[in-house]
Amino acid sequence: MLNHEWAHQVLDDQKAENIVVLDVRELTSVTDRMIICSGRSERHVKAIASKLVELGKKSDRAPLGVEGLEHGRWVLIDLNDVIVHVMLPEVRDFYQIESLWQISSNSALSSS
Repeated sequence: MLNHEWAHQVLDDQKAENIVVLDVRELTSVTDRMIICSGRSERHVKAIASKLVELGKKSDRAPLGVEGLEHGRWVLIDLNDVIVHVMLPEVRDFYQIESLWQISSNSALSSS
């Protein structure tokens, strides 16, 4: 299973909402995919991100970095070829990361 598929499954298992996987290979050399999802509360955002980090370490997918976990409003997890953003809905609406990358509809791999 590819990293973005694995991460999507973990996020889905943790009840993350509005999961979107973006293929950004044509736009940046930093990563291949970006996954953006929402949690219902700060506690939910922290729980989703913590579980992704925990399971990543157990499955040889340890994150290169984690930012924002202490606050729980927006957590970024760098899995090397996948960057995961777990955000509160109001933070996601404000920053509109999907729009920042100006992704065409063809590069959205999946949503749920």
